[in-house]
Amino acid sequence: MSEMSMNKAIHGAIRRDLDRFITALSTFPPGDQTRAQQLGTAWANFDDQLTYHHEGEHTIAWPALQSVGVRQEVLATMDAEHETMAAALGEARTAIGALTRTAGDGECKAALAAMLKLKQVTVAHLDHEEAEIEEIYQAKRDTPELKAMAKAFAKVSPTRGGPFLAWMLDGASPEERAAVTHNVPGPVLTILGGIFGRGYRKNVASVWKG
Repeated sequence: MSEMSMNKAIHGAIRRDLDRFITALSTFPPGDQTRAQQLGTAWANFDDQLTYHHEGEHTIAWPALQSVGVRQEVLATMDAEHETMAAALGEARTAIGALTRTAGDGECKAALAAMLKLKQVTVAHLDHEEAEIEEIYQAKRDTPELKAMAKAFAKVSPTRGGPFLAWMLDGASPEERAAVTHNVPGPVLTILGGIFGRGYRKNVASVWKG
């Protein structure tokens, strides 16, 4: 099994949720207010996780990566792609909000169109970022700069860390799961993901299982 960075494992969770939303919206029964509310709950988590991830990259990851040799022009391109993604995220946010209020067929079609656009721009960015940076994450992971970056990302409250870990592991491939367990100490994973991730498993993971 080849190794992957924690960053790429996060990307895997993002891709899974995009596919889940598209599948759910493609089969949505118009008028089903309960299902609309469920999708709204799952959306709130995804919206938060994706926003937190790309904002964290700008403030924490990019300076660390620049310090180990990533060119500023590459990071500027990544930020421009983040802006495009954020705009599509805002459109999807509005569309999902309308669906949760009405559960109508028109709102469902609009939400699906917005989600397809969000997937297109997001996956294009994730693919580009991995092509430019994944090898550097691997080659430089033991440098002081990237170790400090990892510590900065780890400084989160249990109420954020727990849902994040539970979300990352929900449907993760063996390779993605290995990236998480390699980077997160076992006791931390047990406490945060097990205890503080219960809300995710109850309220969000259940949406996809249903």
